[in-house]
Amino acid sequence: MNDNQLSTAGYGEDLRSTAGYGEAAEQLAVQYESVSFADVHRELLHHYPAPPAAVLDIGAGTGRDAAALAALGHRVVAAEPTPELRAVGERLHAGAGIRWVADELPGLPVLRAEGERYDLVLLTAVWMHLAPAECPPAMDALTALLGPGGRLALTVRHGPVPPGRRMFDLPPEFTIGLAEARGLRLLHRSARPDLHGRDDVHWTDLLFGRA
Repeated sequence: MNDNQLSTAGYGEDLRSTAGYGEAAEQLAVQYESVSFADVHRELLHHYPAPPAAVLDIGAGTGRDAAALAALGHRVVAAEPTPELRAVGERLHAGAGIRWVADELPGLPVLRAEGERYDLVLLTAVWMHLAPAECPPAMDALTALLGPGGRLALTVRHGPVPPGRRMFDLPPEFTIGLAEARGLRLLHRSARPDLHGRDDVHWTDLLFGRA
């Protein structure tokens, strides 16, 4: 499936990708922090580099994953475009050694201007906020941020869209095609139920490496 062969259902196309997150930051923090990094990434953990590694968590939310990775000994950058979520994350995980950056997909201009390359790039519950037309430039940006041997991990939500949010139903094959066209190799694909017990929500885990 190439960049021009996708027909997906979307919701909230006229909204920003971050719509609905700022005003709900405190409530979302409770939800995010109620599940562990180990549970969310269980299927992918054995693919992640050993510490110390350079890790980038894009759409880091309240910093749950970033803090867990920093505690393992990684050097972690957390990119979060929503100021309210960044503020909650900086409060909840003060002293964790995370460097917070205000940047967002599809272009990630701040991070790309810094010129750093990462051993692991995470997008957890982020990719489905991008419209299909935004995904090719987003994959370009993600690929540019990967260092030699770097890994790209995506956890993608499928299911009903909460009111006031923008989400798209992006098939795994679409994302895999984008990554492979940019020289990335699929290392892992799996599906899992929702950790919060929502019967109508499920998730796809994808992990890519530089070929």
